[in-house]
Amino acid sequence: MSTSRRKFSKEFKSKVVLESLKERETLESLAKKYELTPTQISIWRSLALKNFGNVFSSESSEDKDSDIDRQILYAQIGELKVQNEFLKKKLR
Repeated sequence: MSTSRRKFSKEFKSKVVLESLKERETLESLAKKYELTPTQISIWRSLALKNFGNVFSSESSEDKDSDIDRQILYAQIGELKVQNEFLKKKLR
């Protein structure tokens, strides 16, 4: 009998991690409540704490991606300008 892996949304993971950080319930009781293993909750919790500083960083990953995209587009514009000038000279 094969079992398929379950996939959890970011919202669900954050909800579980927040509840574990509140420490109102034990990991075992949270695991039973959400049908998870305590180890999985601990892993999510450690990842959240490790990356917690990125929440308040001034530059998000989306900004970095848009900067890279912008640089690529500017490079293409530059190439097109050079080609355009070359073709203008050839027409004369």
